[in-house]
Amino acid sequence: MRIVFASFKRVSYQQFSYFLLIVSSFFWVMVPIATSQEDIAPAESIPLESNIPDDSAYFADILVRGQPVFQIGSLAQINARQRAAIVNRRIASLLAQSQSIGQVTVKPDEPRKIATLQVNNRVLMTVTEQDAQDFGLAVESLAQKWADQVNEALDKPPLAVDVGQRLYGTVRQLMRNTLGNLPSILGAIIVVGLTWGVAKVVRYGAFTWAQQTEGDSSSEILIGRLSYGLVWVIGSVIALGVLGIDFAALLGALGLTSVAIGFSLKDVLSNYISGVILLAARPFRINDQVVIDVYEGTITQIQLRATTLKTYDGRLVYIPNQEVFQASIINNTASPRRRSSVIVGIDYDEDIQEA
Repeated sequence: MRIVFASFKRVSYQQFSYFLLIVSSFFWVMVPIATSQEDIAPAESIPLESNIPDDSAYFADILVRGQPVFQIGSLAQINARQRAAIVNRRIASLLAQSQSIGQVTVKPDEPRKIATLQVNNRVLMTVTEQDAQDFGLAVESLAQKWADQVNEALDKPPLAVDVGQRLYGTVRQLMRNTLGNLPSILGAIIVVGLTWGVAKVVRYGAFTWAQQTEGDSSSEILIGRLSYGLVWVIGSVIALGVLGIDFAALLGALGLTSVAIGFSLKDVLSNYISGVILLAARPFRINDQVVIDVYEGTITQIQLRATTLKTYDGRLVYIPNQEVFQASIINNTASPRRRSSVIVGIDYDEDIQEA
């Protein structure tokens, strides 16, 4: 015979509600590499005046096998990059042919005060009086100098020399880009430093405010971390703007890969999102005694990725927040009062009332 005794105990309870979710991402410095898309006007139509547009480059590299040989300047109706692009394209077309490349020769045109560089009966480029003024040489002398440099570059160098030239060209281009973007890089570094300092101050202030108003350690941690992340998001956007990167275009590029990233990181992201929802909705708090799926014990820690539960026999169980969010949760200490049932067995011969 069994008698069930019911006793009631009072359990402390405090309800709060708060939610905030910010996802931050950061970007590092991207140094743009200049891409030449230049052209050159035919020899018959190249004017001799120098009226360079404001948005044009003053000088651009002539490349042979990807390595700079010399530089040419802008003209009145064409900038240096456009002018160099067509010369580079003509040189590349020569290198792509199977037949041997002859010597680059100079053909002066005294009446027009120009000279042309020719190879295999093809005009590579035109040297104008403006070029001669830029480099302080006569037109024919400058043309011969450039022809010699192209001939030297067209001769296939030994492997060690070729490797050295490529390394030199790469380092030179990198240094040029770095120096050109140095103000933007320094500005972005200053913004990142200020963001780091402001983020720490904001996190401390938000955490202190949460301690005074919330009284729940998990909510305090959540508020501090999300405030910290919010400042970093704003600082990252400002730093990208200082670098001259279009943030809207960057988001569009990231959107192209968001589906693949979402599929590959869906479990990780699901755990974090579930953790934020659990911290905001708070179906349980630290030190609550709960039953989650097949686990029962006391909540010891609530993080964005996982929830830590200590079983009654002293073992720690780390449960991913996605599983916690999807599971049925029994909170034994959530109500101000609860009933505890104790089963007591007595002999059949004993008096029930006396028992």
